[in-house]
Amino acid sequence: MRRVATYGVRKLIEYSEERWKILKEKRERAKEIMDSLFSFGIESIVYGSVARGDVTEKSDVDIFIPHNIPSYKVEIALDGFEVLEKRIIQATPNYAIKGEYVLSDNTTVSFPLVRMREREMDFYRFGGCIDYNGIVEDRRVAGVDKRLVLIIPNEKGHREVPLTDMHPSSVARMLDVSIDIVMERIRVLTRRREVGRTGIFLCETIALNECFESALKSIASRNPAVRRRID
Repeated sequence: MRRVATYGVRKLIEYSEERWKILKEKRERAKEIMDSLFSFGIESIVYGSVARGDVTEKSDVDIFIPHNIPSYKVEIALDGFEVLEKRIIQATPNYAIKGEYVLSDNTTVSFPLVRMREREMDFYRFGGCIDYNGIVEDRRVAGVDKRLVLIIPNEKGHREVPLTDMHPSSVARMLDVSIDIVMERIRVLTRRREVGRTGIFLCETIALNECFESALKSIASRNPAVRRRID
């Protein structure tokens, strides 16, 4: 089982031609999806390694719609893309419940099924995220990976700084997030390092022809914690 939150040492990483090629391909995939969403008036962000630039061949293309929207509108925007799976996910009982489309080419598109809290948006900023304009302009941003290493892009690749070398308040200022999310992510990812990959509170696959909203009502009827997060 692969462990995360391994920390490390400060280093400069210079990308090979192959790595730049992989990044370009991942970003073209993100732009393809975000283009379609944008054409239907749907704002979206891509987050994680694709936003930072430190991708590998196995990196996922993770796209998030940061506002409440009826699922049928997302469905229409994604018409023409291969949907492999639909699922409802919730990281912890207190976090937002999200609908997620699993597409081909290691791509996911998710959106909130309940009202988002500002602190929950900090999760995406902590890991690094860019909006549609950012992907069009080919910008890269700083963010923290699952090893708890800050990735700072530069023209040749990126610089790595372990969070153990930084005060949490400095990380919060650099990434424009609350210090609470910095401390929480350190706690969660350190816990994963100690015990291995931890599960999430809710991850339920629904039928491809099923509506996210009705599926969530069904889940809430038998799960009090989900019901409380909806109310």
